[in-house]
Amino acid sequence: MLSTDEIKKKAAVYAVDFIKNKMIVGLGTGSTVYWVIEEVGKRIKAGLDIAIVPTSKKTQMLATELNMPIIDLNSIDKISLTIDGADEADPQLHLIKGGGGALLQEKIVAAASEQFIVVVDNSKLVQQLGKFPLPVEVIPFGYKQVLQKILARGCEDVVLRKRNDQPFITDHGHYILDCFFEKINDPLFLNKSLHSIPGVVETGLFINMVNKLIVAFPDGRIETHEKHL
Repeated sequence: MLSTDEIKKKAAVYAVDFIKNKMIVGLGTGSTVYWVIEEVGKRIKAGLDIAIVPTSKKTQMLATELNMPIIDLNSIDKISLTIDGADEADPQLHLIKGGGGALLQEKIVAAASEQFIVVVDNSKLVQQLGKFPLPVEVIPFGYKQVLQKILARGCEDVVLRKRNDQPFITDHGHYILDCFFEKINDPLFLNKSLHSIPGVVETGLFINMVNKLIVAFPDGRIETHEKHL
């Protein structure tokens, strides 16, 4: 049986095979995508001709260290494909993302992409979203008002994400509220409902965005689930 890192690395290599010369590629954030970035760096060094749009400062720093050509999203019309990870994925290929705190930029990059490929290990597969706390990015001003309104939408608990006993600050200067729903019966409705709250910037619900879900298993198997949007 493969270790967790070996599983993630195997899935990453499989996903990177979809990248071709002259593409503009979005690179996500997180433990699985770390291996994607490493593999892309090797292939660029070997002659792969692509440009990168990072989804976080952390990814940008790693891409810079690997001498990847980085391009600003505002300077292009679209991204060829984006590879990212997920905290949960259900059978409809809906996701919860944002455990690493980069959900806003990840969603912007995914939405600008012709193809959105998500790489996970099998532990991230769920029948119903919600066990993983849903990250909701909010502006700092009045965040407690937002928190109360999320609780009123059936959430069991809402916690301000912290780091070193201070509020976690996203790359774009916002807070994150981690929302414990346990079960999300209607992700599309919940996403719209949360977006209607003044002060909410973005949610970690990625609905009808994934084209291809690549799943790696401890025995070395790779499964691909596709959805044509």
